[in-house]
Amino acid sequence: MKVIIPVAGVGTRLRPHTYSTPKPLLYVAGKPVLNHVLEPIVELAPEEIIFVVGYLGDQIKDYVESNFSFKARFVYQKELLGLGFAVDLALREIDGGPVMVVLGDTIVKCDLNKFVDSSDNVLGLMPVDDPKRFGIAEIRDSRVVSLVEKPENPESNLAVIGLYYFKDSHTLKDSLGRHIATGKTTRGEIQLTDALELMIKDGVAFAPFEVDQWLDCGKKETLLETNRRLLPETGNSPQIAGSLVVPPVYIDPDAKITNSVIGPYVSIAKGTKIENSIIKSSIVGESTSIESTVLDNSLIGNMVTIRGDKKSLNISGSSEVDFT
Repeated sequence: MKVIIPVAGVGTRLRPHTYSTPKPLLYVAGKPVLNHVLEPIVELAPEEIIFVVGYLGDQIKDYVESNFSFKARFVYQKELLGLGFAVDLALREIDGGPVMVVLGDTIVKCDLNKFVDSSDNVLGLMPVDDPKRFGIAEIRDSRVVSLVEKPENPESNLAVIGLYYFKDSHTLKDSLGRHIATGKTTRGEIQLTDALELMIKDGVAFAPFEVDQWLDCGKKETLLETNRRLLPETGNSPQIAGSLVVPPVYIDPDAKITNSVIGPYVSIAKGTKIENSIIKSSIVGESTSIESTVLDNSLIGNMVTIRGDKKSLNISGSSEVDFT
């Protein structure tokens, strides 16, 4: 099996952080988003993982090659024409066999071995409270019979969450090619969902698979919420002399904490120094310095300097904030 991971988006909703760091490399619950995505995939021992990269793609390539040893290939997407276009680019050098597609900026919790252990194509789904906001799968007799984008009168509450398994990539490649040849776009993009709907109309069977968790990392609010939800299982909550640590937190062993209160729901990356401060419900990036500050509900990037006062912040990219 091969795996396709599209990571070419520019992450506009997470600016200013994504001006200098691609969204999949932003820090959450003790490690980059991409690590949360890749680690369960690596356990499947795929033949190859293909990354579709674009904006700041060299950073993703360097990170993967420095931190993982699996066979990886990087396909560059010059135009952001949608998920369907990205997957089509990756498929051009795949000659048959099963393939899994998983988005590189959302974290899915489920049994991936069970997900790919099927004689059918499989769609990852998650019940949602407001199905009118999502692409929804309509199910009949344990099969996906239709995919509807933001339906006015949804027949189910199962959202398509960006996790797909295709038992034969030839079928997917053919359907995507036919769809692209029509010139049809949805909201200005070539959508993978449209190609899947074409496959369903051709009689291709898709089995529904409900995942345990679907965690969005697309904007500040959802990234912080994902941090809150993951820390109880990924945190380390160390005891630090002279400081109070309120679990759950993740504090990198290379971070230095002095006379501070950290937590709950705080992630602190390597090389960061925090002194005389109180921080809760926040993510702090690498090599950042925070002194005499109270932070809550904040997303702080790499190489930032903050001194003084109580604020809620969303800053990145070698910034310096001084309230003294």
